[in-house]
Amino acid sequence: MKPMPEFMAYLPVLLTVVLGLTLVTNVIVQVLKGLLYDRIPTNLLAFLTAAAVTTGAGFALWSYYGFFITAWMIAALIALCFLVAFAAMYGYDKLVQMVEQAGWMNRKK
Repeated sequence: MKPMPEFMAYLPVLLTVVLGLTLVTNVIVQVLKGLLYDRIPTNLLAFLTAAAVTTGAGFALWSYYGFFITAWMIAALIALCFLVAFAAMYGYDKLVQMVEQAGWMNRKK
């Protein structure tokens, strides 16, 4: 039996981190959307919130464990920001659309 590649060992942790950051970003965006609906576009708000949450989580992790920050870690953090922002922008709307189509919830307009 072949040994598992190192990347595959970290994949469940990475997916869990993306899910957690996306959920936190979605909650913050939904709260701020009610307050800032007329002032800032929702997609920009989602991107800025995702960038702030992901960067904050990254630097909190780095300061907790105390390891050196390298260039590839910064590149990975930037990529993670875009991934979380994409999931936050389109994930919530698609989830609500799927729930409405399934008949579990009816949105009142």
